[in-house]
Amino acid sequence: MGMIENMRLGRYGIWTFDFEEQPAGLIRDSVQELEELGWPAVWIPESDGREALTHAGFLLAATERLTVVNGIAQIWSRGPRWTRGAALLLADAYPDRHLLGLGFGAGKPGAKPLRAMNDYLDDLDAITSGNPEPRAPIRRLLAAYGPKMLELARDRSAGAHTYHVTPEHTAQAREVLGAGPFLGVEHAVLFETDAAKAREIARGHLHMYLTSQYNVAKFRRLGYTEADIDGGRGSDRLVDDLVFWGDLDTITGKLHAHLDAGADHVGVQVIGIEPGHSAMPHWRRLAEALLPAGVAA
Repeated sequence: MGMIENMRLGRYGIWTFDFEEQPAGLIRDSVQELEELGWPAVWIPESDGREALTHAGFLLAATERLTVVNGIAQIWSRGPRWTRGAALLLADAYPDRHLLGLGFGAGKPGAKPLRAMNDYLDDLDAITSGNPEPRAPIRRLLAAYGPKMLELARDRSAGAHTYHVTPEHTAQAREVLGAGPFLGVEHAVLFETDAAKAREIARGHLHMYLTSQYNVAKFRRLGYTEADIDGGRGSDRLVDDLVFWGDLDTITGKLHAHLDAGADHVGVQVIGIEPGHSAMPHWRRLAEALLPAGVAA
């Protein structure tokens, strides 16, 4: 399939918002333990004030082998020149350990995602500077859901990153991408076996996505109805498809479906963690269940 040459990504990684709300010392301890547990990759968003490439640099500096993936760096957060300069430095300092995920993100009023991303990539690729070229190249992904953005990811990057999708979407994305490009899929999980409680927590997590224009369009393309969207509340069916909840065996069994559908890698996002707290106990359990035996340092 589409694993990226010389990059240590593995089949499963950790996708987390948690570092947005933690002090540097706790983040450092966490990523070092993740590396010791054998997790090959950590995915970080750009959502609540932590600048994406500075954040990636900090995590890379704190570890020795871990691959850090921006999932995503929003194109509106910095101009192409500064994105390229930062990515060049990270590629030079940490060869084959940084994967630059770019995305439209929250967007800009009036901007069209496909055109905005195309223009950004044009500018990015046209830049020249005195920065030295690294031994290992910059690798980039695009956040992509619809067919046209997936085609752009196929044609102008190493592949695609999808977020809050189903295995059915993963199969569709693989068909568009073809066999070569990388497909990294995020999926949220919740360690809660009580259905009512699990769905309440999941709905709180999903509400912003169920009221977002582009996410709702994605869900509609997958066959969910207005009744499933339910004004941002989400039907039981939709909630259960987007957040895998239950015990460890139930959760890991469902995660495998993305690989079966054509994903190269699944970034597992543990939700239901109180702000400022760590998901580490769950990351330890998931490591035992999902990672090959003997990969820990």
